[in-house]
Amino acid sequence: MQINRTGLVLSPSKQRVVLRPFQPPGNERVLRVIARVSTLSEREVDILLERVLTEFHGRHQKPKEFFRRRFEDMRQHLLTDTPLSENRTMLLGAYFTQEYALESAALFNPSLVWHPDQTNLPSGTRRFAMSLRAVGEGHISSIVFRSGTIDRDLQIRIDEPIRFVTTPRYVPDSCYENALFRRKLIELGLGNPFTYDVLAELPSEFTLEQLETRLTAALREQRSRHHILAPLVERVVMLAKSNYEIQYTPDHALSERVIFPFSPTETNGIEDARFVDFHDDDGSRRYYATYSAYDGEMVLPQLLETKDFLRFRMHTLNGPAVSNKGMALFPRKINGHYAMLGRQDGEHLYLMYSDMLYFWHTKELIVKPTNPWEYVQIGNCGSPIETDAGWLVLTHGVGPMRRYCIGAMLLDLEDPSKIIARLHEPLITPNEIEREGYVPNVVYTCGAIIHENNLIIPYAMSDYATTFATINIAELISAMTSPATARDKSRSS
Repeated sequence: MQINRTGLVLSPSKQRVVLRPFQPPGNERVLRVIARVSTLSEREVDILLERVLTEFHGRHQKPKEFFRRRFEDMRQHLLTDTPLSENRTMLLGAYFTQEYALESAALFNPSLVWHPDQTNLPSGTRRFAMSLRAVGEGHISSIVFRSGTIDRDLQIRIDEPIRFVTTPRYVPDSCYENALFRRKLIELGLGNPFTYDVLAELPSEFTLEQLETRLTAALREQRSRHHILAPLVERVVMLAKSNYEIQYTPDHALSERVIFPFSPTETNGIEDARFVDFHDDDGSRRYYATYSAYDGEMVLPQLLETKDFLRFRMHTLNGPAVSNKGMALFPRKINGHYAMLGRQDGEHLYLMYSDMLYFWHTKELIVKPTNPWEYVQIGNCGSPIETDAGWLVLTHGVGPMRRYCIGAMLLDLEDPSKIIARLHEPLITPNEIEREGYVPNVVYTCGAIIHENNLIIPYAMSDYATTFATINIAELISAMTSPATARDKSRSS
């Protein structure tokens, strides 16, 4: 079995920066900044704003619009409603804005799907969209994108990324279903008489504003328990804000788009998106991606949905079968049900079915660590890929010295709980170049694709950079052995 490393490497770039909100800790410091800017004359304001715009010219698209939005975010701190000049509002916005080099530390854990636009390409060439986990200051993770092509000779070309990274428009969910919201509160340990009473006062479908208003009123009514209930209220609002949408327009190139932590549940990062091109029973298609939202304390499994990589909807995954990390959705329903792989206990691989995409209630253990290079844990490396021979699943295994390797297995097309065959030696192990990085001795991927009967695998090198490998599908499958064959060989040895 011959794995072909391409030598193509995507390294993190400290030059790709994005505008993001900046807010000093505490309202008193915010007020003092506003007060200091208020002492400036209009001429001083004009000079300072022009200096900012000149110094940061060419680094961002439409920075004035961002400054205006930041001013609106901070307007609540103004002491009066006295109108301010246009330049003063933008200068105030600039004081509460910062640049963030979102991929200055690492660019890794890639996932590949075919791009929705396959026009104007030579015969045998296809265009792909690739997501990557980018890490910057404070080890905050976000999702960035690249595009490129693969030709009939398996030559991979990456499009030069746009210099700009643009902040999208953020839109909270318009409404929430009361019964479903209550169930999620219970799952997260936030269900108690206080939150139940709050929901009882809300309609069957409610808005974020209605929820916040009712929570504030309930907190005021129980003033003596404020110190106990305030953290609970904050967590409930965080849950609501974890369901949202971000929007780009077609004039934004794919590499210009970023999914940066927006909700409170994502403050410490968005990790390891596993994209899949999902084909529904009615013939419609859309892209989904499972990912982990992390706020520094709690990991919240989430599901991203998009049709065009312009509008992205983020929602929480719900149900007792959803826990831990590493969920991967199958690219179609199986026997009329959604299906997903996951590693609920951090050690084994499970199979889940559901009739509702966002709610998962049952799980079945299907794969245990079997080979020495996966004795610590086993998990998936992206969504299963349908082949004539079965569902091809790339796996990751962790062995001695916490070394991560990539493996593979085949699951039955009609009953994925059945393992047809698996590799008993790793497909990819970190070589001397790949083992050096932020987390040494790790190779890892979040999703591969098939082209010209070859598997194209993008993978991370020790949580720092990304490279590619290819292998012939028939050769890969022929190298696998059935579980029964593996047991017989083990007994004979």
